[in-house]
Amino acid sequence: MECMILILGSKINSSFFPILDHVNNTFNHVICSGASILIIHKDSVVLERYIGKQSGEIDARPVQPDTQFHVASVRKSYIGFAVSYALYYGYINSIDDPVRSYLPELEESAWKGTTIRHLLTHTHGLKKEGNLTVREYIPGSNWSYKQIGIEALTEIVKRTTNKSVADILHEKVFRPLGFIQSNWYSKKHKQLVDVILRYEGDEDWSTSESTEGDKMNMYVSTRELAYWGYLHLKKGKINGKQIVPREIIDMATSLQSPSTLHKDLPQNGFLWFVKDLPAKKTEIGHFVPEGSYQILGFTNVTLLVIPYEDLVAVRMFNSFGSPEGYDYLSDVRSFGDTIMNCVTN
Repeated sequence: MECMILILGSKINSSFFPILDHVNNTFNHVICSGASILIIHKDSVVLERYIGKQSGEIDARPVQPDTQFHVASVRKSYIGFAVSYALYYGYINSIDDPVRSYLPELEESAWKGTTIRHLLTHTHGLKKEGNLTVREYIPGSNWSYKQIGIEALTEIVKRTTNKSVADILHEKVFRPLGFIQSNWYSKKHKQLVDVILRYEGDEDWSTSESTEGDKMNMYVSTRELAYWGYLHLKKGKINGKQIVPREIIDMATSLQSPSTLHKDLPQNGFLWFVKDLPAKKTEIGHFVPEGSYQILGFTNVTLLVIPYEDLVAVRMFNSFGSPEGYDYLSDVRSFGDTIMNCVTN
């Protein structure tokens, strides 16, 4: 496929400066050395700013447009895309298929009744205890954020398509759009930030040599993460050309949570958090309109897409986790609400 470099207009708009203030405030509350912000509104970049350095070293490289941040769980939006791709092209029959119909080696006692939909919406009810998989609750009856579901999804993608998540993204998105700063890395290079841990030996932090898109070692530049959101905002159509089928984007970003789920629990598409009915435990701001969707990372990276306002917002940090006294969910909700204040005022 022919490579198309995605380039947007630039119309820096001071109306969005309160978002920069919000990011600076978060920068001063989390443990990090660098940050960035980029807002696309009505097909133009209206705010783009780079803050600090890529590491805590005195001679560290300043954060800049080609700096790649560790996106942590934001990677799940790429996994969701790969699942949607597999579904669209018939490699997966239905997201209501039992997981064991694709991964028959999984123990029946734990996985019985668990579907791909449950994995995509964090409603599978499974967790790891040592080498065992145990059930916390009936599939579809509750919501919890566990890595075991992501591992199963990436394996289903690989077995059904004979391609890794990374293969699919490079073939269908990265190469066609000329993305060169979005990838999974086994080794460090100068454009990658250092992830600033909460404390030495943080047990939640891990690295991997896998470049298949199945592990938490994805780094993306601020611009390319915003462009990833923009691809979704435009339903896969860039510069008049349908880069990926609209249906792949629609499936990934529309509400897929089981109807049995309590209305106040978080709502998901294909791993994206989506804004549908009012929900007390949503991770999207109160003033952000219905139809919006967002993905978050433990490094405080956030990608928010607001179709109603024709807007994509990205904030990046190289922190890891929440220090004492910092309320991450409150902060990320207010990020979205600040954006809405800028748009509507």
